[in-house]
Amino acid sequence: MSIWEYANPVKFIRTTDLVLPWVAAGAVICLVTGLVWGFFFTPDDYRQGSTVKIFYIHVPAAMMAINAWVMMLVTSLVWIIRRHHVSALAARAAAPVGAVFTLIALATGALWGQPMWGTWWAWDPRLTSFLVLFLFYLGYMALWTAIENDDTAADLTSILCLVGSVFALLSRYAVLFWNQGLHQGASLSMDAEENVADVFWYPALVCIAGFILLFVALVFLRTQTEIRARRSRALLARERQA
Repeated sequence: MSIWEYANPVKFIRTTDLVLPWVAAGAVICLVTGLVWGFFFTPDDYRQGSTVKIFYIHVPAAMMAINAWVMMLVTSLVWIIRRHHVSALAARAAAPVGAVFTLIALATGALWGQPMWGTWWAWDPRLTSFLVLFLFYLGYMALWTAIENDDTAADLTSILCLVGSVFALLSRYAVLFWNQGLHQGASLSMDAEENVADVFWYPALVCIAGFILLFVALVFLRTQTEIRARRSRALLARERQA
């Protein structure tokens, strides 16, 4: 069995119909468990107090905002190289989900930053690159909407996705590229000196799993919708020609 078999829209829909309920259920279980565990059964931080619990939403959302763009990059490259329509539609389906995750990360970051830094916003390298990434999400979605021909839209948005990947990279590694800035280093790290304490680490991992499963479920659902919408447009075009 080859992965390219799922480039067939019928097989993609049939397979995701079977998987989607399980992924959605896993997302709900992980999110409810992780958030309840994190917000109600972990102590306040000795420096940040209860504000630290924004971490359980902010970090997973920020991770998925970047990884959603990476997924769009991969599927866009598949479209450019192999011309599989499902991959282009999957990239289109992922964009609004990634944009919402980016907005959540920006909003929760501001809620955390105000009591910690004394300001809602700072032109920190990571924050700035993250804001630019959000603007790229908006531009990507607008470009899809502005162009009537789906193949042309897929080509141009794929190029835009390649350019925007620079800011996805900067959003992830800006702290390493620039030593100056308010934003702290990685909270979840293999380095024991940088990593958060285990009491915060374990519920955070459950929340991250929940966000990943939620992303997968939403992308599956939205890709199915995009496939059906493309079919409808094709049928309408044939009827007009007839």
